Amino acid sequence: MSVQAVILAAGMGTRLGKPWPKPLTPLADGRTIMQQQMDNLVSGFDDIRISVVVGFQKDLIMEAFPGVGYVYNELFYETNTNRSLLKALRQSTPGGVLWMNGDVVFDPKVFERVKPLIDDDQSFICVNTAVVGEEEVKYTVDADGFVDRLSKTVVDALGESVGINYVSSADKATLITRLVDCADGDYFERGIELMVEKDAARVVPYDIRDLFAVEVDFEEDLKRANTHL
Repeated sequence: MSVQAVILAAGMGTRLGKPWPKPLTPLADGRTIMQQQMDNLVSGFDDIRISVVVGFQKDLIMEAFPGVGYVYNELFYETNTNRSLLKALRQSTPGGVLWMNGDVVFDPKVFERVKPLIDDDQSFICVNTAVVGEEEVKYTVDADGFVDRLSKTVVDALGESVGINYVSSADKATLITRLVDCADGDYFERGIELMVEKDAARVVPYDIRDLFAVEVDFEEDLKRANTHL
């Protein structure tokens, strides 16, 4: 089965303080963050179609990865990840979509773990229940174990989202609608939360706490990611 994958790479990455797009940040093994993601996608799936949402210094990313599709978020400087994901989902072909933030460095075994959920076309978010960072997107679950709340302000959170997610073919149109409902400054997780709240979507929180997955926002995150390579 062909898998559609989207990498959200439109942001300016100001917190890391590099003069280039954050996905092009070099890692200790000589690859960039995005190259590590691309390698994981290609090795994880037999048939993968990759699209990248670009904005800030888009030409640098497009020159580095000429063999994939691109979606342009022209308002990258004033919108958040929900608008980038919205554009990508609107341009996707029928079927579910796997997507990730363009600053996540992660164990390639993640895709081995979630492949059965993708094969079943089940919406999910990857989570880490070992940590609950104050600045991270956190979650709670309902009585059946599906995602209930998903935001940076969740109280009594069970863990944090790691930025690797999948929307099923059945849920995709609903998520598009709920992303439209988001404010420009919202993270895409708000669209998922609205989909759960208003449409009773069932989203699995899939725990990968034994595998590394680091969102690189600051220099300390980059150092931590490099220790796992």
